[in-house]
Amino acid sequence: MDADPNIRSYPDIGERAFGKKGRVLVSIFMNSELYLVATGFLILEGDNLQNLLPNVEFTLGGLTIGGKQGFVVIVALIILPTVLLDNLSILSYISASGVLASIITLASIFWTGAFEGVGFHQKGTFINLQGLPTAISLYAFCYCAHPVFPTLYTSMKNKNQFSLVLMVCFFLCTFIYASMAIFGYLMFGSGVKSQITLNLPTNNLSSRMAIYTTLVNPISKYALMVTPIVNATRNWFASHYNKGPFRLLTSTALVISTVIVALTVPFFAYLMSLVGAFLSVTASIILPCLCYLKISGTYQRLGFEIVVLVGIIIMGVAVVVIGTYTSLVQIIGHL
Repeated sequence: MDADPNIRSYPDIGERAFGKKGRVLVSIFMNSELYLVATGFLILEGDNLQNLLPNVEFTLGGLTIGGKQGFVVIVALIILPTVLLDNLSILSYISASGVLASIITLASIFWTGAFEGVGFHQKGTFINLQGLPTAISLYAFCYCAHPVFPTLYTSMKNKNQFSLVLMVCFFLCTFIYASMAIFGYLMFGSGVKSQITLNLPTNNLSSRMAIYTTLVNPISKYALMVTPIVNATRNWFASHYNKGPFRLLTSTALVISTVIVALTVPFFAYLMSLVGAFLSVTASIILPCLCYLKISGTYQRLGFEIVVLVGIIIMGVAVVVIGTYTSLVQIIGHL
């Protein structure tokens, strides 16, 4: 962005480095990642609602639908009006409460372990090499916000504070992730599930508070997550998109498609592991390094910097290959 002040977004960086093909490549990985994260939100909602209401079934036209599948559809219907909105400024404020919601969830889980009889005494396998590819993929998913950094940078009044903002954000994320991991391990050992809220007893207030907070977050963030995809569609079909029916049809079709994927691949951890391994690592590690090498011209001279960057790229490619293979095997094995 220092090399070209006209760069405003991550696809702009891809175009600056590799032309139109670079823009298309970056856009595909960005939008695919956002799409699958939105799908993961629906899976998360279905899992936790089924945990709260395990014996619920839905009957429609003589067809019986399982509780989890029914909850996914209901949540999608609740979310749909927010996706149809053109002005998401209100939702952006709601989404900004995500940090507070994460802290409330963490505090509720700690309270459950400390004062609700669960305790912190469980043990599990200290090192599980078979789970390493999935774990690394999930780590990548947790730290995959890099594609929004250019937009964040350009929106700041004092851009000199950008590095400080990133340090604070990564510190808070790491603290919350590490605390949640430690609590989950000490409370439930190797039996901890892909979402710790599925382990919590549902008969006490602190557990229900954690589950309810987990439920609210995806509903408020879903629309913001799919907005870039809707905007990309608007650019592709600019001549038709301003027409009301087409805009309504496009947004509705997007929500319906995520529902279909959520019902087809209802495995939260494995889907997020796939997103982390294939999309997040590519968008947040490999492509930024490649774009930097090309824009800065560092690739033309051998030195310490290029050795480090090439090493990062090789590591990223290894994670993509191994993590993607492992995730696909797990998903196919549970279908």
